[in-house]
Amino acid sequence: MMRTTLSAAGWLLVAASTAFAQAKPAFEVASIRPSADQVTGVRVGFQATGSQVRVTGMSIKDYVGIAFGTRPQQIEGPEWIGSQRFDVVATIPDGVPSSQATAMLRTLLEDRFQLKVHRESKDLPVYVLGVSKAGARLTESKPDPNATAEPAGTVNVSGGGNNTGVGVNIGGGRSFAVADNQVQIRGMQMRDVAEVLTRFVDRVVVDQTGLTKTYDITLDLTPDEFNAIRIRSAVNAGVPLPPQAMRLLDNASPDTLSAPLSKFGITFEARKAPLEVVVIDSVLKTPTEN
Repeated sequence: MMRTTLSAAGWLLVAASTAFAQAKPAFEVASIRPSADQVTGVRVGFQATGSQVRVTGMSIKDYVGIAFGTRPQQIEGPEWIGSQRFDVVATIPDGVPSSQATAMLRTLLEDRFQLKVHRESKDLPVYVLGVSKAGARLTESKPDPNATAEPAGTVNVSGGGNNTGVGVNIGGGRSFAVADNQVQIRGMQMRDVAEVLTRFVDRVVVDQTGLTKTYDITLDLTPDEFNAIRIRSAVNAGVPLPPQAMRLLDNASPDTLSAPLSKFGITFEARKAPLEVVVIDSVLKTPTEN
C-alpha cells in the first residue's frame, strides 16, 4: 500500500510557505458514481497512469484503506462503509506525479463524503508469520519472460472473479488467485504474502519471518478450509452474504492456514499486538454532486 508524504521547504517568502503548507493535494476534476454492481463487487480495480486515475467497484472502506494506507481490519466505522460501492474517475493536475494519487484521494473523501477520522493505537489480535525451527522451505520466484514493465509512475491493481474463484493482479509481477481449494501466490515477498493472507482471516497478519526474497507459494486447503477463507474474504470486503453462509463461517475453524503454511516451514501464531486504527467519526452515504 502506497504512503505519500508531503513537505514544504526552501521557500523564500514566509507567506508563500504558509500557503503551500495549507493547500491540500487535490484532483483537478473528479467524478464519483455508484458502482453498477452493488451486490457482489467482484470486479474491482485501481489504476493511476499519467494524469488519469480510475477506480472501479470499491467500497468506502476500500477507499479509506487506500487513502490512509491501512488494512480493513484496522478501520472502524458504520457497517455500511463495506457495502456501498463507488466508481471514481479523476484527473491529476499537470506537473503532479501519480504517486500523489492517494493523498488526493484522501482530499476527495474529505470534500465529497465529508469524511472525518482520527487515529488511535489499540492492542488487537493478530496472526504472526514466523519460520519453524527446521527452517523455511519456499520456492523463489523466477522472472516471467513474457512480463511487460509498467510505465514509470503507473499504479495498476485489478481483479475479477465468479462463483468458482477470484484472481487479483497487484502489478509488478505480483498476483494471487483463489480457486480449486488453493490459494496461489506469485512473485511476492513475505510482507506481501502477509497482506494477502489478511484478506482471508479475521485479523491482521504480521510478517516476522525475516525473509526478504520473492516467492511463489501454493497453499492446498481442504474444501471446508477453502469455503471458510472465501466467506471470510467476502465479509472483509463487505459483500452481503446469506445467513446460511454466515452459519458456515461460525462453525469453521478460526485457524485455517496453519497446516497449509507449515508445509513450507512457516508458522502462523495467534497473538496480540499494538496496531494503529483509523476511526471514522463521520461520513456521508452519498457524495456531494460532481
